[in-house]
Amino acid sequence: METPENETFRDSIGTVTKEGKRAWVFPKKPSGKLYEYRKIVSYFLLVFFIASPFIKINGNQFLMFNILERRFNIFGFPFWPQDFHLFVISMIIGVIAITLFTVAFGRIFCGWICPQTIFMEMVFRRIEYWIDGDRGAQMRLDKQAWNSEKIRKRSLKWFIFLIISFVIANVFLAYLIGSDKVIQYITDGPFQHINTLISLLIFTAVFYFVFAWFREQVCIIACPYGRLQGVLLDTKSIVVAYDHKRGEAENGRKKFRKNEDRESLGHGDCIDCFQCVNVCPTGIDIRNGTQLECVNCTACIDECDHIMESINLPKGLIRYASEDEIAKKEKFKLTARMKGYIAVLFILIGILTGMLFLRNDVEARVLRLPGQLYEHKQGDIISNVFTYKLINKTSNNIEYINFKLRKYKGEIKLVSSKENIIVPQQGMAEGTLFIEIDKKDLKGDKNKLMIEVYSNDKLIETTTVNFLGPRSFN
Repeated sequence: METPENETFRDSIGTVTKEGKRAWVFPKKPSGKLYEYRKIVSYFLLVFFIASPFIKINGNQFLMFNILERRFNIFGFPFWPQDFHLFVISMIIGVIAITLFTVAFGRIFCGWICPQTIFMEMVFRRIEYWIDGDRGAQMRLDKQAWNSEKIRKRSLKWFIFLIISFVIANVFLAYLIGSDKVIQYITDGPFQHINTLISLLIFTAVFYFVFAWFREQVCIIACPYGRLQGVLLDTKSIVVAYDHKRGEAENGRKKFRKNEDRESLGHGDCIDCFQCVNVCPTGIDIRNGTQLECVNCTACIDECDHIMESINLPKGLIRYASEDEIAKKEKFKLTARMKGYIAVLFILIGILTGMLFLRNDVEARVLRLPGQLYEHKQGDIISNVFTYKLINKTSNNIEYINFKLRKYKGEIKLVSSKENIIVPQQGMAEGTLFIEIDKKDLKGDKNKLMIEVYSNDKLIETTTVNFLGPRSFN
């Protein structure tokens, strides 16, 4: 089926030429009310991003995603491998929340919250505007021969980009291995930790490649969220939209002329100035409708409002709106799909909250020693050997650990030279123990025992084990 003429723009990506080469985007420096709001939000999030790995709550890093050791901290709340189900549920909640947000408000996350957009538009591009100048100056510099001016500007820009990429890589590493380790490695010197240094340089190279060359292509080609919005958006979703009813009218767009009655001539308010295209960081024409490349950054809204204001026409030709609002004048309301997502989200939040309240500060695991059965001791005493593992999820040491049997009369003997067993904060203690029970108290060859773990006289955890004994044929 042949693509309609007015939809041919969807057959290709605006940043790639027909020959398959990169078409560089030189966006105009944005300005306006929404851009000022974006700067406030962006700089707050930048501070949050940089500071989060170095903030401690009860001794726990505020945010940490240590994949290698399978330890995660979310808002100061630690998740161990034993808490992986909690981490999974929290991630599912995040995905559903973003999905709900997209269904309702389109790709606003990309334009206002996404780290890629924030770093690209509020850090790297602003440095580029400072060194290279605005859109026109950048385009002239790009076509300019490699003279002293171009070499000086390019070298300065690329050097600053490299330094910032290195800083971002260090912060990123702090999220992965912990800020304490990063600070320790810096104090020790980079050559004392060659493997970490190599990883750091790889991260730096990746970030430099993304922000210096790949740029908006991340949002267009690499990011799966851009594809996801294609199946989540509908005509009721609020997006950055061009009011084609007002902009085109009966006879379409027309260049602005003073003292011309555009309304009587049947022309819309769009004067075809292309400023919305020039300011777009992904190089699209928003007047073509919702597109894959649009990240809802609102730069076109600010620019169009400025043009409308200068020619004494109402603002809002490009604005946050749904397709139904533009075409049918329908106001935003919750759809059945949105209500379904909200219901699922509240259910999962309730489940997660309940699990967090039921979560123990100490995790105990007592397992039979592999390959061992039971030992028949003097006096009809049956003995089994076990290994124990205690995980302390708190920020305090847990001391004077002892074990007791519940319901069964027996004795638990620890194989340890220390009288005081300590489980360190955010750490683990393990060892071996024997459980001895009189044969007459056993109810068969396999008995389920409940073991209580005490710190001093305070019960901190319970666990169960299978105790083997002689088989009875009575």
